Amino acid sequence: MLEPTRTDYSRRRFLRQSGMGIGSLALARLMEQEAEATTHFPGKAKSVIHVFLNGGMSQVDTFDPKPELTRLGGKVLPFQNLQTERRTGVALPSPFKFKQHGQSGIPVSDLFPHLSQCVDKMAIIRSMHAELPSHEFSLMLMNSGDQRLVRPSIGSWLSWGMGSENQNLPGFVSLCPGGLPVGGTNNWRSAFLPGVYQGTLVDTSQSDPKKLIAHIQNSHLTGKEQRRQFELLRQLNGRHLAARPDESALEARIQSFELAYRMQTEATDAFDISQEPKAIQEMYGEGPQNRQLLMARRLVERGVRFVQTWHGKGQPWDSHSNIASSHRKVASECDQGLAALITDLDQRGLLDETLIVCSGEFGRTPTVELGTQGGGATLGRDHNHWGFSLWMAGGGIKGGTIYGATDKFGFKAVENPVSVHDLHATILHLLGIDHKQLTYRYAGRDFRLTDVHGQVVKDVIA
Repeated sequence: MLEPTRTDYSRRRFLRQSGMGIGSLALARLMEQEAEATTHFPGKAKSVIHVFLNGGMSQVDTFDPKPELTRLGGKVLPFQNLQTERRTGVALPSPFKFKQHGQSGIPVSDLFPHLSQCVDKMAIIRSMHAELPSHEFSLMLMNSGDQRLVRPSIGSWLSWGMGSENQNLPGFVSLCPGGLPVGGTNNWRSAFLPGVYQGTLVDTSQSDPKKLIAHIQNSHLTGKEQRRQFELLRQLNGRHLAARPDESALEARIQSFELAYRMQTEATDAFDISQEPKAIQEMYGEGPQNRQLLMARRLVERGVRFVQTWHGKGQPWDSHSNIASSHRKVASECDQGLAALITDLDQRGLLDETLIVCSGEFGRTPTVELGTQGGGATLGRDHNHWGFSLWMAGGGIKGGTIYGATDKFGFKAVENPVSVHDLHATILHLLGIDHKQLTYRYAGRDFRLTDVHGQVVKDVIA
């Protein structure tokens, strides 16, 4: 069992025995820092950037071309009907053109003219599958390994298991412009893990770094005055906790206070992309999606363990109608930034230690969705959890790789199917963690991110 930062044990026992003076707090922090590097074996990656295309990217319009859809367009497909969330009809050919790219010859649609130039550094998994065609359930599954119950998210597991290399920033940051995705904060909850490991939400629709995090700077007190207040508050909180040594929620709140104070020295700087050279800013491009991808690079560069970037509030990739224009729009908002992220990390020597995962919560049907009001076809696609694609890069990934396959229509994973639990096991493995040993005892049993499932997909690992 991996026990690197067991806040409910080592820190509490130390504080109980040593009191809550300033010196003991500092020593406790040093003890935590020393333990944070613990892993089961040498990992290839040190941090993760999870790019979440929430709503569901269509596999047959991006990374999984299906000529049969073009040949049989407008006809009923000859396979057993698979249940989706809504009624679907005949085959809907992709409105996008596919072309092979790179030395690997991986086909990518013209939705991603920039990203397609990076395929030799990417592994495309074409055989992903989830469990239900519902945003709420599939988002929870992708983030926490359980589609119904609130469980610790993968970012929380990693920040608990490995800690953050920068004590002035959270170990887990969730970037989302304009509002919350479906499921809200449950997507980055720490659940039964100590609350300090919950994701920190940052609204990246703000371009002013001073406005990204509310109240990050105090305009009324000097730094010296704030320090005196903080030291007094820490002593009072310490006395309060000493009398309640088993209150994990109280301890997490105290740690959050301490982190919030320390963030004043570094958070604004980390999110200030105006400090980047003009050429780097232009390489990523404009708009909140590209801007937050540059922020993600700045965060992992500063030791943040897990950064999740959401495409926006709700489900922007949820193309139930007119997929030709709706997918074109959302892809154009992130294509340049995604390619820049891979290139930028690579030229800084950070790609080998930074794992990029780009996915939605499921895919989309190869058949046209039928209008719910009896109006006929909408030229869009319904949710499809039976088979979909995602890509990974950096962090020990074997670039120029295609793994698994869906059927000839792109509906169901049929060759080397990969579950979400398998994906989580693989991510943990790349970070040096055995997913079967990363456990936390709660309510009388040992929990883990992958529950009782999960196999490492070794063929995508370099």
